[in-house]
Amino acid sequence: MKKFSLVILLLVVGISSAQVRMEGVVKDSIGSPLELANVLAINKNTQTMDSYAITNDKGRYRLDLKRNSSYTIQISYIGMKTSNESVETTDQNITKDFSMVSDPMLDAVELTYEMPVSVKGDTLVYNADSFNTGTERKLEDVLENLPGVEINDDGQVEVEGKVVSKVMVDGKDFFDGDTKLATKNIPSNAVDKVQVLRNYSEVSQLSGVTNNQDNIALNIKLKEGKKNFWFGNVTAGGGSSDEDGLYLLQPKLFYYSPKYSVNIIGDLNNIGEIAFSRRDYFNFSGGFRNPSRQSGTSINLGSNTLGFLQLQNNRAQSINTKFGAANFSWSPKKTLDISGFAIFSNTVTDLQENRSVQYTDPELGIPDEATTSNTEQVSDLGTVKLSAKYKPNVNNQLDYDVIGKISKETQDQRFFSSVIGDINQLEETTPYSINQNLNYYYTLDDANIFALEVQSLIQDEDPFYNAILEDKDNYENTANNLGLDGAQINYNIAQERRVKSNQMDAKLDYWNVINTKSDINLTLGTILSKQQFDSEIFQFLDDGSTFEPTPLINDGEDVNDTKYNFSDVYLGFHYRLKSGIFTISPGFSAHAYSAKNTQFGEETTDNFFRLLPDLNVRMQLKKSEQLILNYRMQTQFIDVTRFARALVLNNYNSLFAGSPDLESSLSHNINLSYFSFNLFNYTNVFGNINYRKSIDNVRTSSFFEPGSVISVGTPFNSDFADESLNVSGRFQRTFGKIRATLNGNFNYAKFNQFIQNQRSVNENYSQTYRARVRTNFKTAPNIEIGYRYSIQDNDQGRNRTKFYTKAPSIEFDAYIWKSLTFRTDYTFNNFSDEESTINEFEFWNASLAYRKDRDAKFEYEIRATNLLNTTSQNTSSAGNLSVSATEYFIQPRFITFRLRYEL
Repeated sequence: MKKFSLVILLLVVGISSAQVRMEGVVKDSIGSPLELANVLAINKNTQTMDSYAITNDKGRYRLDLKRNSSYTIQISYIGMKTSNESVETTDQNITKDFSMVSDPMLDAVELTYEMPVSVKGDTLVYNADSFNTGTERKLEDVLENLPGVEINDDGQVEVEGKVVSKVMVDGKDFFDGDTKLATKNIPSNAVDKVQVLRNYSEVSQLSGVTNNQDNIALNIKLKEGKKNFWFGNVTAGGGSSDEDGLYLLQPKLFYYSPKYSVNIIGDLNNIGEIAFSRRDYFNFSGGFRNPSRQSGTSINLGSNTLGFLQLQNNRAQSINTKFGAANFSWSPKKTLDISGFAIFSNTVTDLQENRSVQYTDPELGIPDEATTSNTEQVSDLGTVKLSAKYKPNVNNQLDYDVIGKISKETQDQRFFSSVIGDINQLEETTPYSINQNLNYYYTLDDANIFALEVQSLIQDEDPFYNAILEDKDNYENTANNLGLDGAQINYNIAQERRVKSNQMDAKLDYWNVINTKSDINLTLGTILSKQQFDSEIFQFLDDGSTFEPTPLINDGEDVNDTKYNFSDVYLGFHYRLKSGIFTISPGFSAHAYSAKNTQFGEETTDNFFRLLPDLNVRMQLKKSEQLILNYRMQTQFIDVTRFARALVLNNYNSLFAGSPDLESSLSHNINLSYFSFNLFNYTNVFGNINYRKSIDNVRTSSFFEPGSVISVGTPFNSDFADESLNVSGRFQRTFGKIRATLNGNFNYAKFNQFIQNQRSVNENYSQTYRARVRTNFKTAPNIEIGYRYSIQDNDQGRNRTKFYTKAPSIEFDAYIWKSLTFRTDYTFNNFSDEESTINEFEFWNASLAYRKDRDAKFEYEIRATNLLNTTSQNTSSAGNLSVSATEYFIQPRFITFRLRYEL
């Protein structure tokens, strides 16, 4: 760490010593400071812009200039005459103020040189070429150069600490705003401007009456040569490895015109480059948001997908990907917009992992477990969406969307447990869902606005699970409890499940604008949900027939036929008041709830009324600095599977029997956030504190067989509250051509678990700290040095474990002779516990590309991944019952040759 700090210090000192600082104040003709004035320093010898600044709220600016040079300082401001003055630098800092004269004939600013960053109202505009260095190939590379913009570990774009909700290209949604598809596929050479749309509202009629301060969108402005023409690129490549030949084909084609746009993306490879993962698919909403998301009601329809093993950093032993996506938008007339997309992904993944599992309390007689697994996953994922927006005038807007999702997935796993023995597991599912959305917005006059939002969901899930247990003696007790036939070679147990869901979520909003400082919002809404759950446990016999056992536990019930009906009718009231720097929005919603489940001819109902308050307070300290306090009380409802009282086989070692008498839980949520983006010195500060307390939470009481890891769980409403606390923050500062970033994240979770009728309190602490320094030179090579330190601390009463990860990293890229692009990155990881190092692993990747110049059609590249041929990586995780450390095996060294053609 000392060496890392020394490198940072040397970089800062080296850059600073070659520059002088020029600073001062920009005022108008009567001496008042001008905020957001543009100040440029143009080198007279090279005729290039060496530095720029935007004045702060006090009119102050600061420029970093080269020593002993001649500059033209250009100052501009809307409505003012542009001022140009000459400055000669020495080795001394300069203080100089400027006064500007108004010119009422000017309604815009004409600049000889393009400002790298400019502000227009709530829109922040970055000129991409001002930050590009020549090594960029996709939008992601462009965004990483911009101050205040980050790409997080999940591939999401963050601006000023807020996650970007959508990405548009020339004002048209790119795959309904999916940020990851945009950043990974839009070519960098097509990007002219990056517009950050703060306080973004999907519906212009509601922009003045809804809180949009947390909504940020990006609009990518294309270069002139990319409009009304097809553009993009096609990459093809191949290579070899120890086992198979390697291939890669990635076509990316785009067309944009004022009336319509077309985007086509393809990706076929077996080198582990994942264009669209399972996680991306299930997180992909297609722009859908529940109308009642702010009502205080949370109903979980469940996720009855497979127990798929998750990839770590998109790495596995083998990954084969086939991906295709197409997106269009069409405006047949000014009042009508039609758009849609289709996405298909096929991924075949092989995983191998070793895991050590430590259970919560050694005195309970639950043994530690060591497992090994070899898994093959096959995922076919598809989604299609069509949208239409009709806006005949400024007072009316009608939206309709329909999205369908369908998938077919299998997981075949060869598993060994040090406690149970050999197990072969097979899982299959073919779920589908259809989601429709209808919105109508009507403005009666300046003081009265109406909005109707209706959404429906139809969902069908059918997971199948099969486990073959070879070591019958280790499973004897469980087999007897399930009533299995013991006169077989092995225990071949299976379960079919089916969950059908149908839900409608609708609300009608009315806003009355009292004056420019206050408004009232009334909401009438409802959520209607219906679910049907069926399941059955059976056994495959040696002769190929099936046997339906009768369990000796759970009153002999292992067949579920459960209906669950839920309704919520609510009325909401909110008042918003603006006073000085404060915007205060108190409110409440009154709910009439009805929950009913029916099984085995018995009906259980839970009807009640609840008042849920909420509060939003904002302090607008400056235009780009605010403090936000949120409080919300929320009622949470579970899905049908938790009510079903017959046995469910979640896994070979996990049985579950629901309870029809479960009730809802209540939570208190408090959030305090701070955002600041200072264009004067390019300092970006973000802080967030989130506290949650859950009352009457649904917990699971688990009973383990003596000396085994097999358990039976039953849910119940706990009398003990669960709590969680998250604290995160980021500080980023730009020093000339150097950008330094510090990140920190702390998570604390306190929850109650119940094992063998004994209660214990679990406390999990996780901490991650990261420091990075990045340069952004236009011609010289650039480097990023980083260090990540994380702690996973799990206190389970009588058992406590700690895992540490230390990961220094370095990235280097250079644009050489205006034709060669060299990029490399290296990461070292040390994974340890309190006693010793468990594993050390490192990753080194590199690429070298040649193109004749930036406008060349062809580019030739050699790329190497995992140059050190690292075979595995490690991670730790904590669950309700256990803590585990896992070793994942990954792909070996791959070297590929690629040819890229630019349209």
